[in-house]
Amino acid sequence: MLARRLSSFLKLSPKPQISSPTKNVDEESSKYFGRKAVSFVLITVTGGVALSALDDLAIYHGCSSKAMEKATKNQAIIDAIGEPIVKGPWYKASLAVAHKRHSVSCSFPVSGPLGSGLLQLKAVRNGDDSWSSFFLPRDWDILIMDALLYVPGNEERNQTLRINLSDKLPPSCTACTECVPRPSENSEAKLNSHQ
Repeated sequence: MLARRLSSFLKLSPKPQISSPTKNVDEESSKYFGRKAVSFVLITVTGGVALSALDDLAIYHGCSSKAMEKATKNQAIIDAIGEPIVKGPWYKASLAVAHKRHSVSCSFPVSGPLGSGLLQLKAVRNGDDSWSSFFLPRDWDILIMDALLYVPGNEERNQTLRINLSDKLPPSCTACTECVPRPSENSEAKLNSHQ
C-alpha cells in the first residue's frame, strides 16, 4: 500500500492548463515542478530520519538486553536492589554510537523492589555493513559495564553503590624489573659524557 501511494505521488499529473500567455504557463509549470521536488526531498529526508531512529532503537534494544542478562545474574546487584530487576523506559536512556555504528555507549535505568539505579556500558560489534545486516539482530560484545545503584534506607543508611560488571578486568600493575634505556636516552648520555 505504501508503494502504491509513493508511486502515485511521484507520477506527474498533467500540467495545469491556463489560457493566458505562454510566459504564465512556463511560470506555472516551473512552480509545479518545484513543489514536486520540494515534496520529494522532504519525504526522502523524513524517511532517512525515521530509518536512523529505528536503527538506534534496535541498537539500544540489543545492548540493553545483553546488559540485563548480566545484571540479573550478578549477586551483588540482586543483594542491593532485589529481584526482579526491571529495565526502565527507553526514553530515559542515552545512546551514543560511533565508528560507523560499530561502537556504542549506552546508559539506562533499572529498578528493583529495594532500590533503583543506572546501568552504563560500552560495547562493540563485529560484522559488515551490508543491507542485510540492517535487518538482522546484531551481536554486541560488552567491554565495560558498571551499575550505579541507589538503595534508600533510614536517614543514616542511604547507600549509593558502584558495581563493576565487566568480564575482563584490567591487568594488574607490576613493578618494572628491567629498565632498558631508549635510543634517545643513550644518545643524550653519550653527548653528556663527551662534554
